[in-house]
Amino acid sequence: MIVVFGDPVSTELARTLDLAGYAWKGVSSWEGAVDARPATGWAGAVIDLTVDAEAAWAFVRSLRKGDSDPARTLVLVPGGQLADLELRDDLFDDFCLAPFHPSELEARMRHLMAATVTVAARSDLVVYDDLALNLETYQASISDRPLDLTYMEYELLKFLAQNPGKVFTREMLLSRVWGYEYYGGARTVDVHVRRLRAKLGEEHADLIQTVRSVGYRFGQSRWGV
Repeated sequence: MIVVFGDPVSTELARTLDLAGYAWKGVSSWEGAVDARPATGWAGAVIDLTVDAEAAWAFVRSLRKGDSDPARTLVLVPGGQLADLELRDDLFDDFCLAPFHPSELEARMRHLMAATVTVAARSDLVVYDDLALNLETYQASISDRPLDLTYMEYELLKFLAQNPGKVFTREMLLSRVWGYEYYGGARTVDVHVRRLRAKLGEEHADLIQTVRSVGYRFGQSRWGV
């Protein structure tokens, strides 16, 4: 989960992160970041300096001081503030000029998150918001509440959580999760999704969204499309 400092988070930034498949949480204060921090910590941070630069830098300082293993941080900086970066190069890992091109920001995010992804792979954990899946023990939990899943329910949830924001048809899910062509078996996917939603509970059921006339998507779109 990436923390994004902005008040509010711009539509273009939200759209870019969503399309790139990142799970993120927008905050407007350090207190908000502390309250929303996942149990495993923030995987990365994007800091928007275009609105209130001083507040943004204060947030970065708190982020650096508040964690023994601080999140890798990218700052979005207007051209007129580039000189400020020289005095604060210990507070961030990379920067991107604002206004940014979505392709450039996505490329910089991939580079920034490479080390984080490696760590996540070693720990064998998949984490999205309050959902956590242990790939070694086949255990899953939501808000620290254990989920009692069947093998295929776990496999389906794992696949979706590893591909947040992407839309999959029922046929694609049958092929990728069940591992074979199951003709006439679209109902199998629907049944498993319905059971997963029930086990996730009412508060988290919408993590798995129905995309009308297409299939399913894991994770919520934050830009209203």
